[in-house]
Parts: sequence; C-alpha cells; structure tokens
Amino acid sequence: MSLGQQLAPHLPFLRRYARALTGSQTEGDQYVRATLEAIVAAPEEFPRDVDPRLGLYRTFQAIWASSQPEAFGAASASGDENEAIAQARLSRIAPLSRQALLLTAMEGFTTEDAAYLIEASPDEVEDLVAEALREIEQQTRSRVMIIEDEPLIAMDLEQIVRDLGHEVTGVAVTRDEAVALAMQDRPGLVLADIQLADDSSGIDAVKDILSEFNVPVIFITAFPERLLTGERPEPTFLITKPFQRSTVKAAISQALFFDEATVPEAAE
Repeated sequence: MSLGQQLAPHLPFLRRYARALTGSQTEGDQYVRATLEAIVAAPEEFPRDVDPRLGLYRTFQAIWASSQPEAFGAASASGDENEAIAQARLSRIAPLSRQALLLTAMEGFTTEDAAYLIEASPDEVEDLVAEALREIEQQTRSRVMIIEDEPLIAMDLEQIVRDLGHEVTGVAVTRDEAVALAMQDRPGLVLADIQLADDSSGIDAVKDILSEFNVPVIFITAFPERLLTGERPEPTFLITKPFQRSTVKAAISQALFFDEATVPEAAE
C-alpha cells in the first residue's frame, strides 16, 4: 500500500483538527495542504517508525509550529475576524495548551501520542490540557441551544453544557422547532444533530438560523466524513457519535474561543 493510500483515511480528521485549531475552514485547510505538499516534496522524511496517522499529524505539527508567528501576523494585516479574536485570547492562553487539549480530547490520541506530536513529556501534556481547560473555560461563558431528537443524548449534552458553566436555552427536536426556539431566545452557541425526529435536517435548521443571525455551531453526527467531502462549505466544529464527554467539552471551548461575544473586555 502506498503512503498516499495509508494517509487518505486520516485526512478528513486532520482537516477537522486544523480547523478547530485555527477556527477557520480556509486557514485550517491551508495548513493541511501545506502538510501534504511537504510530504510529497520529501517523502523520505516522513516518520516511518510510527503509525501513519501519527506521522501525518507530526508533519502537520511541524508545519504549524514553524509558520504560526507569520500566520498570525498575516491574519492581523488582512483583518480576518477569527484570527483577530484568537489574537485577543492567545495573549492569555498558550497555543501549546490548546493543541494538547484538542489532540487528546477531540482527536482521541493518548497522552503518550500527544507528547510525541508536540515534543513534550506525558506529564507535561496532562498539565497543558488542565491549563487549557481552566483558562478557556474562565474566558468563555455563553447560552447554548441544543438540536437533538434522542432524549438521553439531549440530557447528556445539557449536563455537559451546564458542567462547563453555560446556560441551556432549550432543546429542539425538529427543524421548525429549532428555528422557532432560536428566534425566541437567541443562543450564543448551537449544538446540532443532523437527522431529526420528523426526518427533517439539522443542517437545514442551522442554515435557517444563520440566515437570521451569526452564531457558532457544533455539528454532531455518526458519519463525520459525510460533512468533510470538500464539495461544499463544511463545518469547522464536528463531533462524532458516539461521543466522549471530553470531546464535547473541548469542541464547545474551541467554538466559543473564536466567538467575539465571549472575548473578555480587557483583551479587545
């Protein structure tokens, strides 16, 4: 099996990680493209002593680390809103802490694997994750609407949201109900399932809501690859079912991390 064939199944998830890390579909995909270009240009330098997924993410991490200062400088000059928000927060939160959080909580790497990826010790990774959770959660407080037709999953999501210190505005189980609830009580974040109770679409519900006002959205689905096809605008934040509570917490923290409404006044 060629190296390209070994890496192909992991690309949608690397794109998810890159987008969560940057808060931007465009910026995230640019980093993934640069990673692939680096591998094609020097395949002999690709790590062969580890699992292909680890090698792929390790190459990405090297690209990210080497270009990060320039990337943020360019973003500020071009006036990118997400990057400006990130600049405000990054004065308080170390980027390495967010990487450790995302790699373990969202991407499912072990502490040891994350340590390899960011070139730290396992103990340092654990400290970085704890630091990221503390600092991000202190900065981000919001009101969350849930679109989910499975009662047990909805209850679990409500508890996770409240455990993070956020308020739940309500739970909708259909497209029409979701839109009506959002218009009645505007949330600061939406958690959206895709397949709803009356066979309507959570994607359509989100489109209707976003046509009225901007709000960060986290999609929840058993088939994330269906939304990461490269054929249409794709979600920045995506959770796979069945999910871990830590994954949901990380996604919520990251989504609100790039939301202007939760930027502390002192950082603006």
